[in-house]
Amino acid sequence: MRLLHVIHSMDPNSGGTTEAVHRLCEALNHLEVESQVASLDPPSLEVNGALEIHRLGPGKLGKFAYSRKAAEWLSDSVEQFDAVIIHGIWQFHDLAAANACRKARIPYFVFTHGMLDPWFNRTYPLKKLKKQCYWPFFQYPVLRDANALLFTCEEECLLARQSFSPYRVSEKIVGLGTQSLGKTREVLSNTFHSADYEWGKNPYLLFLGRIQEKKGLDLLLEAYRQLKDQRVSLPDLVIAGPTQQKDYEDRLKKGYPLTGVHWVGSLIGELKWQALAAAEAMVLPSHQENFGIVVAEALSIGTPCLISNKVNIWREVEANSAGLICEDTTESVKKMLVSWNGLDLSQKEKISAKATNCFKANFDISLSAERLKRLISQTVTGYE
Repeated sequence: MRLLHVIHSMDPNSGGTTEAVHRLCEALNHLEVESQVASLDPPSLEVNGALEIHRLGPGKLGKFAYSRKAAEWLSDSVEQFDAVIIHGIWQFHDLAAANACRKARIPYFVFTHGMLDPWFNRTYPLKKLKKQCYWPFFQYPVLRDANALLFTCEEECLLARQSFSPYRVSEKIVGLGTQSLGKTREVLSNTFHSADYEWGKNPYLLFLGRIQEKKGLDLLLEAYRQLKDQRVSLPDLVIAGPTQQKDYEDRLKKGYPLTGVHWVGSLIGELKWQALAAAEAMVLPSHQENFGIVVAEALSIGTPCLISNKVNIWREVEANSAGLICEDTTESVKKMLVSWNGLDLSQKEKISAKATNCFKANFDISLSAERLKRLISQTVTGYE
């Protein structure tokens, strides 16, 4: 079986969706499903890995990224594949891919990756008005005509129903996740400490994600500041991730010049895994998080997760006692940090063991790949 994945960008700095596509394609390849990717990236973009990526060039009209070249390539190429999977919506790539598939009568499926979460409508009302105008004529037909609208978890599926009307689609929950690295938390942590990073010398909590408003980093820093003012002895706080909203980042750095807080920029490759392993816990108090691939990554190596209940996989984390859950408010984040701080070493080690079990039961990407292959095989004649 040959699949084409269509996405706006495969730039590693563009967020968790890119990482999810990488991991999903790798897992599908292990199931003898050939995956290729088409993106609107410039030909010069360098992406690690063996994945075959067709970089069709950047589009026009701002973030919508209209690209005649991409539309022509998709129209000429989709017939080479048994099915197409579209990742992300509200941009030209999903409209062009759906049009090409309809014309060629090729089955297509859409991962919204949280882009129908009602949080965006509440937070950005002007953008909601623009989307509401776009919805009935362009976006909704793409989703309505898809063989299935794919969701990473039940929470995402339920939230998607609340955003726009009309909404009559075929819904399928196939999951998502990552691959086990094959190295233990102890080995990764020891390697990290042997490098003697200045910001990793003391025990620390790790925030790992794009520096943007929806990640709730302001809540974390305010809670951390209040506890520091109360002379609570806390682990250091390491903030890692690419800048996406520079004004927001600059405001936080200026507003919270706190001792024990380290801004370290992007962590990639082996260093990211080592830093995750060496952390007491990974903390992500997001206002909105479709899945949180970094949460699955942390769980896979046994790092406990301190997350808000706006990270859509929080129910699985809570049910498996793989971390602590809070509301996306400063007071709730503060209570979560105090609760974590009150645990002794043996209690934290038990949570670490449960984190690994949570990953194996829920977020191993091979499980998602098998479900996706089964769904597409049922759609595409000649595969079982």
